[in-house]
Amino acid sequence: MDQSIFLIVIIVAFAAFMFYSSRKRKKQQAELQTKMQPGARVMLSFGLYGTLLSVDDEKVTADVEIAPGTVVTVHRQTLSRVVDDNASDVDETVTTDDAAAAPVLDLGKDDRRDEPEFGQRVESTESDAAKRKTED
Repeated sequence: MDQSIFLIVIIVAFAAFMFYSSRKRKKQQAELQTKMQPGARVMLSFGLYGTLLSVDDEKVTADVEIAPGTVVTVHRQTLSRVVDDNASDVDETVTTDDAAAAPVLDLGKDDRRDEPEFGQRVESTESDAAKRKTED
């Protein structure tokens, strides 16, 4: 008895969650459609920025100008969002004076002089050839 009540509660909670997320997604989609007016700066789903010129609802396409004189026709679903010119998409990192004052390690410098550097040819000696013959 207790297990069946618990199972019913889980199913009801799952259905409510699905209903809530569906309503939220539809609301966001409707808000995005109101912002998608010709002249708006948009970002496509594959990271391309441009200016929206026109939207054709019958063909489900949109014309986006990505550079002056360059117009691409894309599927309407690729219009992912309207870009706000005031907001920045890139997080700016601020360097502190402590980071600038930290010593820099030279990883390319090696104090071992007897080993060749990467890509440097080494002349084989007679002892190397003798070692190879004995190992085979």
